[in-house]
Amino acid sequence: MNAEPYDVTPPGGATAGEALTRYLHERAAAFLRGLSLRGENEAEADAMLRGSARRIGGVLHIYGQLTDPGWAEPLRAELGWLSSTLGREPQYAARLARLLDALRRLSVAVEDQEAVVTVGAAPRPAPSGGPLALGAARAGALLERQLTLARTRAHSASLQAMGSSRFHALADSIAVLVSEVPLAPAAAGRARTVMPPMAAKAYKRLADAAAALPLHRAAHPYNADAVQASLGADLTADLQDAPWHQVRVLLRLSRYAAEVVRPDGEAADRQRLADASGLLERHREAAESASAVASAARTPRIAPATAYALGVLHADQRHEVEAARFAFSRLWQPAVPGARRE
Repeated sequence: MNAEPYDVTPPGGATAGEALTRYLHERAAAFLRGLSLRGENEAEADAMLRGSARRIGGVLHIYGQLTDPGWAEPLRAELGWLSSTLGREPQYAARLARLLDALRRLSVAVEDQEAVVTVGAAPRPAPSGGPLALGAARAGALLERQLTLARTRAHSASLQAMGSSRFHALADSIAVLVSEVPLAPAAAGRARTVMPPMAAKAYKRLADAAAALPLHRAAHPYNADAVQASLGADLTADLQDAPWHQVRVLLRLSRYAAEVVRPDGEAADRQRLADASGLLERHREAAESASAVASAARTPRIAPATAYALGVLHADQRHEVEAARFAFSRLWQPAVPGARRE
């Protein structure tokens, strides 16, 4: 693996403080636009708030030496709290839609297989779909109850957070950030000299974390060992998934580092990182969906057909996890995304 980052040398002769201030001003303005939009389109507004909060917090982490730590560290913590709080409701909604679609897909696949088997045979009643079809409806209803309840609670938590004094204090801090960024003495240096080593450090963490993944094993299109292990204790799957989730977070930080200094960087570099990020997001969604199915399967006194359908659905989502790992390994290993080409 090549740990050298793509080109993050800022153009022109700006100071590091000027480059960082320009980016933070833009993201703070986007945050305030999201806040003003919330009365018209809550989902879109919250997406803008989350995106701005993640970027501001990530950039303050990467380029923290350029800002006053007494100001930046508390602000990062509050931005993380807001992003996490606002992110739960859309995650539950997307998870439910994903699992219900998967149940329908799996049920249709079974029915199609039965139809093929019965072609040319003597007439008989329409195929029932077997235990999967029998349990799919109840499994879907169970998942819908559990995830809708979780989504409702997350929505209530978001409303409570947005009305809290904690959020209003954060919004005031962001409003100040639109016009003023408390900088450290190091920010007076040339951006071309000061910022690339900081971005390189973020990329090095990403490259090291990605190198520690079992990429050669994941490069097999069907990783049976991993799938079988995931069907055991949930802890096993969590331990498998955690390093991949960490790479997703580090990849996001590396993308933010580049946005600050080269917002119009090379399209191919940006696309590679965007593709890699999308695959790891797909990995996260499948892993968390499988975990939700496993939780539903622990519901007391569920019918055997329901449990069977949940088991098939769980295996399907773990296969999706492996598919995302396979695709990521194929993208990452031959040419490290964003590696500088001489």
